Amino acid sequence: MFKQLFSRRRWLYGLLGVVTALFLHLGNLSPIYSFSWEELILRGVQILQLSHISDEQEVGLGEQINQQLLSEGEVQLADDPQINAYLKEIGQKLAQNSDRPELPYTFQVVDDESINAFATMGGFVYIHTGLMVAAANEAELASVVAHEIGHLVARHSLKQMRQRALAEGLLSAAGLDEKIAVQIGVELALHLPHSRGAELEADQLGLANLRQAGYAPLAMVTFMEKLQQQGGSAPTLLSTHPATSDRIVALQEQIDPNTAYLGQGLNEQAYKNHIRPLL
Repeated sequence: MFKQLFSRRRWLYGLLGVVTALFLHLGNLSPIYSFSWEELILRGVQILQLSHISDEQEVGLGEQINQQLLSEGEVQLADDPQINAYLKEIGQKLAQNSDRPELPYTFQVVDDESINAFATMGGFVYIHTGLMVAAANEAELASVVAHEIGHLVARHSLKQMRQRALAEGLLSAAGLDEKIAVQIGVELALHLPHSRGAELEADQLGLANLRQAGYAPLAMVTFMEKLQQQGGSAPTLLSTHPATSDRIVALQEQIDPNTAYLGQGLNEQAYKNHIRPLL
């Protein structure tokens, strides 16, 4: 009996020690996260540990970011079924040949004449109608989609979100509040470019993806060169993506001239037929 009582007390003392340590630790967090330990446990599903986020959590976060982009009118989707089906076909072909084929990718055409594309975590890729018109063929369009998939494969948006939260003092030992994460995600998608290193990595991953899916690899270079040579202000796709000339040189170094044009997607007339509603 005495041993049982002693064992129970020892267990109780251990539990109280853990709770006390947790409480003292939480007391040192920034005010926005100064919950009691009971509140923190209850709010657990709303706190994201960005350094160990699961694919399921990433997709859920991406869905919320996408919903906010649409509900606030930041993104207007094109409603033409032919154009949407075409982009989805290209996107899924690339996704299946990427290094993260398990993500439930969502490819969406944005009704916007500016030449731009972006992606947000969880597999959401956005391609502007202006970019689809600017591309000369399917391989050039696919090169942009592959580049955006490259960002998703490397989880660049998640890394950017963590850096932003740390810089603004929003990230605690417990993690990042989900609502704040969504707000940061929307801002990252719309306004903040990736770093030079992230762009180069997405180019490398995108080029490998393009090849793996059977497209002519040089299309990634020809499309980027075309945009860079346009007169007037730079297209949004390039103005928000730093060191374009360095990226072109790096891509050229990775492409064998003897196989540069080998692959699908170079038929310009076939491409125009696919995007005819935009022309």
